[in-house]
Amino acid sequence: MDRVQSCKKRCNRGESLVPPASGEHGSSRRTAFALVPAALAWMCLAAGGCGGSGAPSGQPEARPGGGARVEATAEPAAPSAPLPSPRVREPSPEPIRSAAVIQIEADVEQPEAAEPPRQPGQRTLADLLRDVPDSAAMWVPDLPRMEVDEARAAAAGIGKVSGSRLVLFTDVPIDAEIEALPAAFEQAFPQWCRYFGVEEKEHADWQMTGFLMQDKSLFEKLGLLPKELPPFQHGFARNFDFWLYEQPSVYYRRHLALHEGTHGFMNTVLGSCGPPWYMEGVAELLSTHSWKNGKLALGYMPKSRDEVPMWGRIKIVHDDYAAQRAQQLARVLAYRPQEYSATEPYAWCWAAAALLDRHPRYQARFRQMPDWVLDPHFTDRFRKLIGRDWQDLAEEWQVFVAGLEYGHDVPSAAIVFAAGKPLPAEGAKVTINAARGWQSSGLRLEAGSAYHISAAGRYQVADQPQIWWCEPGGVSIRYYQGRPLGMLLAAVRAEPPPEEGMSALIRPIAVGLETTFTPDQSGTLYLRINDSAAELADNAGRLTVEIDRRAVRD
Repeated sequence: MDRVQSCKKRCNRGESLVPPASGEHGSSRRTAFALVPAALAWMCLAAGGCGGSGAPSGQPEARPGGGARVEATAEPAAPSAPLPSPRVREPSPEPIRSAAVIQIEADVEQPEAAEPPRQPGQRTLADLLRDVPDSAAMWVPDLPRMEVDEARAAAAGIGKVSGSRLVLFTDVPIDAEIEALPAAFEQAFPQWCRYFGVEEKEHADWQMTGFLMQDKSLFEKLGLLPKELPPFQHGFARNFDFWLYEQPSVYYRRHLALHEGTHGFMNTVLGSCGPPWYMEGVAELLSTHSWKNGKLALGYMPKSRDEVPMWGRIKIVHDDYAAQRAQQLARVLAYRPQEYSATEPYAWCWAAAALLDRHPRYQARFRQMPDWVLDPHFTDRFRKLIGRDWQDLAEEWQVFVAGLEYGHDVPSAAIVFAAGKPLPAEGAKVTINAARGWQSSGLRLEAGSAYHISAAGRYQVADQPQIWWCEPGGVSIRYYQGRPLGMLLAAVRAEPPPEEGMSALIRPIAVGLETTFTPDQSGTLYLRINDSAAELADNAGRLTVEIDRRAVRD
């Protein structure tokens, strides 16, 4: 089987979505790839740069040019661990491209040669590197690795730190944090392998070369910033090499290095990063990390902004939402490559990846997508994979964005959409879990009819410094989104939901201990207590809600 056939087979075959348990390792998921001609569409990306922080970075200017009792709907099961074990794959016919360094004369100007005529569909190196955001979107063939004259670099003030997965050259004074970057890559590599279903032992020699730059001109002078690279704002990756401008925080420097490392891993091991939204969404997802006592965890949901100085992704989503610039999910998937010259698309792509990768309903589907990175119809395949769930996903995206918080607990906040049945004449009772987000009551209410809702129960809404007990009216010593913490909320979701417009779940009504209301649309009654999606884990207990119809007064 030749390399093109092998790659096409990986793009098209159906496989199990559930990774084997830890330790059940089979053959490598991928150790070879080919440049499928149709997949070259991913190379037509626009200039930009690795997404910036939420605040100005202060970094060098980029190089120019370049009743009846009804139980609420069952809760979803918790998702699998963030980084799955490798999946079993057929042995690949060829190993990854050689990581050997090839000598290049970066400082010698060559005479301009006449360009030979191109064959139909043929692309040059300039084509492959032109108009890309912060990485070539796939493996660039016949391109040597960077070679560094270390004595000349050292004489110019460029230091070196190295490990088995990263060799880093920098003009930034080397301190303990910079010295730790190779160790971060050594810990990142097995996590990348697990996430993408790659057998680590088959890539024992994988290593990237990085250039952390404070004075861009110094690297240009030494031939360490190739002239053919496109302009980039923060960082850029190409095959086994990446370049990174110094950043205003230690965390964000490490974040961007891991971001470019993710691109490098995908391009050199998988053969491509996929379309822009997936390329940047996954790189942002995995590079958002925890680094504590020298231990790295990729794919981390920050619990506070203090954990991720200058990262700013959640702030961007908050600011855009407040300014009525929130992006629909379909819009995020359709970002044009040139839009990545701004930071906002990186934040929105991170948010999309964070929801899809953590949601118990969509996680398995999202995690099979690395198999498609060479398919130019990647996004169409994703939409087909979501299928009839697309409308639910698009609405849950609205709810997620409206309530996005540091420490957002996606599994606990996940909604199980379930259409309700007509309310029995005698009314009904449902039970609501205080540790969950929106929950279907299983009851359908009709527009124009009046309903009385009452609630009772005692449940926990916090456990520090001691247990906070709450009843459906909420606790008035703390408010969330303008209402008492723990107050019972309700919303009527249209069935079927409209394709356009704002979800009823992000404009709920306050119920508290009781209320009477007349819905303006027919649909299923959803209920939850008022609490942040980041603080559901310390909730406990249930409350009982009674619903009955009331006569409408003239």
